[in-house]
Amino acid sequence: MARKKYEAEHENHERWLISYADFITLLFAFFVVMYAISVVNEGKYKVFSVSLGDAFGGKEQKTASVASSDVPQLIVLPDPLTKRRAEAMRREKESLTKLAQKLTSTLAPLVREGKVRVTQNSRGVSVEINASVLFDPGDATLTPESDQALRALAVLLKDDAHAVQVEGHTDPTPIRNALFPSNWELSAVRASSVVRLFIDSGVAPERLTAVGHGANIAVASNDMPEGRARNRRVAVTILSALPDTTTDIPTR
Repeated sequence: MARKKYEAEHENHERWLISYADFITLLFAFFVVMYAISVVNEGKYKVFSVSLGDAFGGKEQKTASVASSDVPQLIVLPDPLTKRRAEAMRREKESLTKLAQKLTSTLAPLVREGKVRVTQNSRGVSVEINASVLFDPGDATLTPESDQALRALAVLLKDDAHAVQVEGHTDPTPIRNALFPSNWELSAVRASSVVRLFIDSGVAPERLTAVGHGANIAVASNDMPEGRARNRRVAVTILSALPDTTTDIPTR
């Protein structure tokens, strides 16, 4: 009977060194990566940590974590809506400025005499006309002399698209007659008279508003005759087309 011979194999007792060396290498690489993240870009690492904290419910740590000066500041990109609104405001202001210049040029003789004043603000362009140019004392019927100035003003307004508000103002001297029980009625009817002339001159009625302020909005002292004469006026305001910002007031 044949006898099989087996060559005795030599058992290797140092195989564990290979696994140990691999483990040490991986561990070293791990700490190198962690060191690089925490030292080279500490700010981003902290931001990343805060984000993880928020994701797992650790919102209370957010304030303390981002307080470090090493955290990079967020870059705020321009808001397209804000940019468009700013551009619209710029164009509207330029349009009103050109209109104000035309009004000043058209009414130049009255402006030089101090009977007309053209101003511009965020509300729009205002043309203040002294009442003596338009009406007889205590009356709301336009004088023949006022026709030329108002129709020249209407020519510029007719081809414009802005809303127009006509405001009547008086001094505080009491008035009481069959037509006007008080300065309220007088100021309102004077404003309406100017509005009617604008409509007759081709200005669209839906763009026009008449308001009577009485003696409530003075631009000069009523202690002197000159001041009272200054306060008796009609203001024609070409309103800015930019919409007002509306904010809801929360209830308590």
